[in-house]
Amino acid sequence: MWINHPPRVGGTVCLMFAALRAPSEIMFGEGKRAALPAVARRYGTRAFVCVDPFIAQGSEFATLLEALSNEGIDTHVFADVVPDLPVATVAVALERARNFEPDVLIGIGGGSSIDLAKITSALLTNRSHVRELYGEFKVLGPVLPIVAVPTTAGTGSEATPVAVLTDPERINKVGISSPYLIPSVAICDPELTYSCPPSVTASSGADALAHCIEALTAIRRPAHATVLLERVFVGRGELTDALAILGIRHLSSGLQTAYREPMNVQARADVMFGSLLAGLAFATAGTAAAHAIQYPVGAVTHTPHGVGVGTLLPFVMEFNREYCVPEMALIARLFDASPLAQQADQDQSEAELAARAPALVARFLGAVGIPSDLAALGFPSDKIDWAAEQAIQAARLAENNPRRLDLAAAKRILGAALDGNLSNTAVPLDHIGDKA
Repeated sequence: MWINHPPRVGGTVCLMFAALRAPSEIMFGEGKRAALPAVARRYGTRAFVCVDPFIAQGSEFATLLEALSNEGIDTHVFADVVPDLPVATVAVALERARNFEPDVLIGIGGGSSIDLAKITSALLTNRSHVRELYGEFKVLGPVLPIVAVPTTAGTGSEATPVAVLTDPERINKVGISSPYLIPSVAICDPELTYSCPPSVTASSGADALAHCIEALTAIRRPAHATVLLERVFVGRGELTDALAILGIRHLSSGLQTAYREPMNVQARADVMFGSLLAGLAFATAGTAAAHAIQYPVGAVTHTPHGVGVGTLLPFVMEFNREYCVPEMALIARLFDASPLAQQADQDQSEAELAARAPALVARFLGAVGIPSDLAALGFPSDKIDWAAEQAIQAARLAENNPRRLDLAAAKRILGAALDGNLSNTAVPLDHIGDKA
């Protein structure tokens, strides 16, 4: 163990850095939802369950409620969760939860359901108004235990320290970021995603892919002793790199098939596992410019978050490319399934491979219906300056980008994305698709 000096190898400073914020336990696999009652019972006998109306009406949810009851757990079901979680919904849920006095909170559904469980848990123990928690490290103490059961594969909320909501007093979505918000247990059952329609599969999958790529290409900060105490998103490290790369492998293997064949068991498992890995990666490394710019774009177009992020991602990759050439080259290898291309990679430089990555990702996402430009989302050209200003105000994201994201840079990305003017698209793209 070194005390005064870092370890050195061959006379140079060792630059390795690794950190990981994650749930205490993760259960992944078909049928794992059956473990929910026993897991919840660890924490007590009163469970406040956050779920959206669609899930609440399903037979699977009724089965879970019955199983919780059989385990001796009283439940209060809050089934008024809606997308883009409004702050008004948080207030209603909090009042009901306080009256119920739960031992554990359970989020079943997409990101909004899990995020509502996180925020409600934090407010029950912190006794704050929700607006007092906006930003980083504002949750000042431990929260009630949270069990997350995702039914979509994209947000990664089951593994992250972040909850996002919509506040009418704010133009963009706002985030609450704290390690205390990480669920105690994540139960990830791919069978729960079978009912996701193709559009949701595509949007969620694009979001997960952006999580992986932005975590892998995030800024690498000096690994000083207090970095984890100063930022929730600390930038990339050895552990998050490994998770992000494996996440890309699974998403590239499964997303297009899951989009075309909703009941394909292996594809659904690949996409949910990729989403989980993406959540674990960005929970520590963070996301960057694509997410920062999507928030104002989404506020104008009212389009799903994953669709906006997926549309912007290739343009952000192109903007960042020269600042993370090895990572972009690796992404290119992961997305080109052609045996000839894999053989040719041996003769290409890292820079040549990196130049192909944005177009390869754009083609991949286009195959699941993600638009190739912002015009298709209805984003108007007269909003570029405003959106750029809003994007750079999301400092925790903008500062995580490997290349400086200032006002001029944000305008440049938005202009290119509006026109669909992605450079380096003249490379052969005949063999892009699911990995074998």
